[in-house]
Amino acid sequence: MRRFRVDLERPDPYWPAQLAALAAILLYVTLPNKLTIGPDWLVPVLEVLVFVALVLTTPGEEVPGTRVRQRLAIALIGVLAVVNLVALGLLAHYVVEGGAGGRGLVEAAVALWGTIVLVFALVYWELDRGGPLARAHPELTEPFDFFFTQSTDEGRRLEPGWQPSFADYLYLSLTNSTAYSPTDTMPLSKRAKLTMGVQSVASLITIGLLIARAIASLSA
Repeated sequence: MRRFRVDLERPDPYWPAQLAALAAILLYVTLPNKLTIGPDWLVPVLEVLVFVALVLTTPGEEVPGTRVRQRLAIALIGVLAVVNLVALGLLAHYVVEGGAGGRGLVEAAVALWGTIVLVFALVYWELDRGGPLARAHPELTEPFDFFFTQSTDEGRRLEPGWQPSFADYLYLSLTNSTAYSPTDTMPLSKRAKLTMGVQSVASLITIGLLIARAIASLSA
């Protein structure tokens, strides 16, 4: 198991990502039972357990970082992504079938869109160059997955030593969910392009279902 010391003064703290994960869990709890998997308590309890374990393994000043934290983070993000994509598929089914619960489905679509933004921000944060632990240690850094404008020669002159933080990946996720394409941050690796493509399609479907259900509710 690889272990290495983590500097608490690095420009990429863990708490914003943990807060985003907690918000995604809470948004899932607000979904109607018809859009959830199994008993309504099952997935939230599983997510909370993994979340607590993730927080407990987050490296601190006297705690060396390990790959355990990264594995738990990937597990939590994977669960969040799968259950919300399943919920999106169920939402599409009910909207197409014209089932009851118009207002509830509209609110569910809004919650799913917000969750998509949060979950994919977490994906990008853990994906880019091996994740926050690797980015904190240049000797362990993997090839770039995303190219930020601050990484250009001009950007490096304006902000020497700049490193992306969770806020940058959240902005990337937000713009990809609204513009459905890269804006100021370009995907470089195939896995980054594939992930952004999946998010764009999921976001486009969610917005389309939201508009369709809202129109159906108004005309009813």
